[in-house]
Amino acid sequence: MTEPQRLERPGQPGLAFHKRDGSGPGVMFLGGFKSDMTGTKATALQAWADDAGRAFLRFDYSAHGASDGAWEDATISQWREDALAMLDQQTTGPQILVGSSMGGWMALLLALARPEKVKALVLVAPAADFTETLIWEQLPFHIRQQIEDEGQWLRPNPYGPPYPITKTLIEDGRNWSVLNAPIPFEGPVRILHGWHDRDVPWSHGLRVLEQITSNDVRYELSKAGDHGLSAPEDLKALVRMIESVSS
Repeated sequence: MTEPQRLERPGQPGLAFHKRDGSGPGVMFLGGFKSDMTGTKATALQAWADDAGRAFLRFDYSAHGASDGAWEDATISQWREDALAMLDQQTTGPQILVGSSMGGWMALLLALARPEKVKALVLVAPAADFTETLIWEQLPFHIRQQIEDEGQWLRPNPYGPPYPITKTLIEDGRNWSVLNAPIPFEGPVRILHGWHDRDVPWSHGLRVLEQITSNDVRYELSKAGDHGLSAPEDLKALVRMIESVSS
């Protein structure tokens, strides 16, 4: 695999990315919380873009993958700025934003900030507002109190060492809530969710559908799918969704 390119920013963490020039509309992949651009969906879409000759961009947020930054300093604001920098500086023309899990929230924030640059949204288990609804509201009182008093809590991680959930992350996330009011986006939206998703319940994806103002919104539920949605049939469904909003 080729080495990633770098976007260096004065006073900001440097970002690692892979970019493919090609036909449009371009596709920009936004990964999930604690994920990176070497994941199954990102690399499967890279292979699809290579075969189809499509413009494609994938990257790592700060404190993720090959990008710079300390996890303890990371916030939704920072990751939004990272995604905006990539959209503004590394893409040309309207983009199809493919957002997985937290990346679904990022895609919605980009659509609000740069509507002229977003042709369509393809959201995979979109975890909009997850810091509040899927983390904070689910925590028992004593852990909330620990975060308030100590500034962080080490969250168990089935995929590796525990990692901190910081008070700063939780509080900052409240500044970017999108599910408490209509989301003004009129382009095509496709949502793919797994019935067996234990991290972002499929009903959470329906909340996103409900708030988007576009009438061209379709929600597909994979009965066998989990949060990863990386099985061959789910990846085929993802590509089909992208192609359906490409014309």
